[in-house]
Amino acid sequence: MKVVLFCGGYGMRMREGALDDVPKPMAMVGPRPLIWHVMRYYAHFGHKEFILCLGYGAHHIKDFFLNYEETTSNDFVLRGGRTELLSADIADWTITFAQTGIESPIGERLRRVRHHLDGDEMFLANYADVLTDAPLPQMIDSFARRDAGASMMVVPPQSSFHCVDLGEDGLVGGITPVSDLPLWENGGYFVLRQEVFDHIPENGDLVADGCTELAKRGRLVAHQHRGFWKPTDTVKERAALDAAYARGERPWAVWERDGAGGPAGVRTA
Repeated sequence: MKVVLFCGGYGMRMREGALDDVPKPMAMVGPRPLIWHVMRYYAHFGHKEFILCLGYGAHHIKDFFLNYEETTSNDFVLRGGRTELLSADIADWTITFAQTGIESPIGERLRRVRHHLDGDEMFLANYADVLTDAPLPQMIDSFARRDAGASMMVVPPQSSFHCVDLGEDGLVGGITPVSDLPLWENGGYFVLRQEVFDHIPENGDLVADGCTELAKRGRLVAHQHRGFWKPTDTVKERAALDAAYARGERPWAVWERDGAGGPAGVRTA
């Protein structure tokens, strides 16, 4: 299935200085940017056709892939001055780079790449800034069996705050961690059918318009995930993921856990 990645936002909370113009999906986690980790996740499950919805800082993303160094994350042999790769990351990926506007909402970005989907009835979509170990095949199979227009992965609330139950007299009746409430957040991993386009107006939003309208019609389903899920909305969150990577704690790297990505023949770089 094709994978649409939204990677054109400003990512203001990720900025580390006035001169920092790198879009959020290009923030580094280990030796690779966020967008690579997300794409590697999908590729591990066989989904290697990507459509990148570009906007702000598009040249950073283009340059990264145009000058991709396989040796950064793959073993290799240097023989006679030539590099022989023992494995490769993106050799069998197809990546479409589509400029979808600087100010475009997510829904409008999706509308502008619809023709790149080649009429496929089902496709995947992601914000390109959240890492997870969610079982993608189960998510897809479950949705494929349902008569629905979209599936949204949902996760428990991530806030560490507490909700306070107040009585009319101002007395506190109870204190509950937000994470213990029967609530779910949008996890950013979508399985979509073409039907979603019927409910996204020009300059509309995928969730506020498309998914909300589908929900009203009983056409939106949720995949509940209680496993690993980490957003990277801030510098602090990105730094935490980077530190975890350095410690070898990277549950999102399902390609390592499942034994994929090992030697698959020698390639000459």
